[in-house]
Amino acid sequence: MATTAAAVWGRAEQQDFRARVRGCLLGGALGDALGAGVEGLSLAEIRAAHGPDGLGEPAPAFGRRGAVTAATQMGLFTVDGLIRAQVRRDTGAWHPPTDVHRAHLRWAATQRDWGPDERRKDNGWLAREEWLYARRNPSRACLTGLGDEILGTLDKPKNPQAVDSGALVRSAPFGLLVGWEPQLVCQLAVECAAQTHGSPAAGLAAGGFAVVVHGLARGGSVEAAVDRALGQLAARPGHEPVTEALGRALGAVREGVPDPERVAALGATEDLAEGQLAAAVYCALVGEDVRHGLRLAVNHDGPSAVTGALTGALLGALHGETALPPAWLAELEGRATVLELADDFSMEMTQGAALHSPTESSPGWLARYPRG
Repeated sequence: MATTAAAVWGRAEQQDFRARVRGCLLGGALGDALGAGVEGLSLAEIRAAHGPDGLGEPAPAFGRRGAVTAATQMGLFTVDGLIRAQVRRDTGAWHPPTDVHRAHLRWAATQRDWGPDERRKDNGWLAREEWLYARRNPSRACLTGLGDEILGTLDKPKNPQAVDSGALVRSAPFGLLVGWEPQLVCQLAVECAAQTHGSPAAGLAAGGFAVVVHGLARGGSVEAAVDRALGQLAARPGHEPVTEALGRALGAVREGVPDPERVAALGATEDLAEGQLAAAVYCALVGEDVRHGLRLAVNHDGPSAVTGALTGALLGALHGETALPPAWLAELEGRATVLELADDFSMEMTQGAALHSPTESSPGWLARYPRG
């Protein structure tokens, strides 16, 4: 009898993995939503509006509390692409960057269309979620890079001058591929970043972030995960901006009590991928709990939703879903969708081929995640 994935994963391991996947995806969305409430405001303006300690609880954005930005939208479609890649592995037509690219094209369609097109047979269930069709400040490079169906590659990347965090903030799901080796996780994240962001620093920041998430999802510490990321990046051309930024994040931990000025000094005030990565890693390292880490991540002059989303994904992968603030989760936009996708990803990674036959216990799996 063939060994099944479920037999390889023990029950406790499956439960721990699911908790970390849920934590990563929900935590990223929570941080995104928290930061969205002060997006575009300076630290002085945040303090004027919310008190001397800055923003401490979710504030309205896009007409409600708990609303997320394009960072969460794209991250969910990244997960959808990774599930489809695993489903297609049985067919012999396995190329994860292509499946992720197709998923991001489905996201791009949500930004152009009024709502789901039921005629499209390859949409699956995620692209039929109405709430994902709202345009929430997507990166220009993401829109232009996905403006046609040509796949950007490392040899011919899209937007070679794009240095912002648009690829970085959608890259946490690559780190949830805990059965992969870190170098493959890094490579996949870098290749998929090139589909919209061709700058070496933008791609390597995405790769480094994915490796950090990977280490946390495997149960490691933030420090060990960052060290592993530094090792993966060191041999890659153009790594210096990213590895130096991560080194500054590690060093800042020993420089005193965490405050907004320290977060800003690491690069949070600019939308440069390596600076946002460093700021988020620092907030995850010094955060006393999820609330503290996220509050530290969003109270600065820069793109607060980005820093919040990155920090939330790290802390969620580190601590699991039970560490996330319940009151914040209660108001989170799309919470049910995020949970459903997280659990589907966990099932695909732990049960695999058992789900792919329509005669098995999940007859609708291939309708949810079409192979085409």
